Amino acid sequence: MTDTTLHPTARRYPPEIRERAVRLVQETIDRDGNDQGVVSRVARQLGVGPESLRHWVRQAEVDRGTRAGLTTDERTRMRELERENRELRRANEILKSAAAFFGAE
Repeated sequence: MTDTTLHPTARRYPPEIRERAVRLVQETIDRDGNDQGVVSRVARQLGVGPESLRHWVRQAEVDRGTRAGLTTDERTRMRELERENRELRRANEILKSAAAFFGAE
C-alpha cells in the first residue's frame, strides 16, 4: 500500500528531494545550534509538507542510529515478512478447506 492509497491528496517526492530536505534541516540545526522552527522553514522553502519533512528527518535519525526505532531496512523487511505471512495463512486455509472437502468423501 503506497502513501497515495492511504491519503488520496498525498504527493510522492523523489528521493533526491527527501535527501536534500533532510540535509538542509540538519545543516541548519548544526549551523544555528537551534532546532526551533527549522523543519517548517525548510519545508516552506522547498515546497514540501512540514509533516512529511518532519517524518523524513525522524526516519533519517533512526537510520543513523541517533534515535530509537526501526530503520528503513528493518521496516522494509518487516513489510516483506508480513506479506509472506499473509500469503502463507491464505494458502494454509485453502489446504485446510481442501483436506476437509476430500476427507468428507
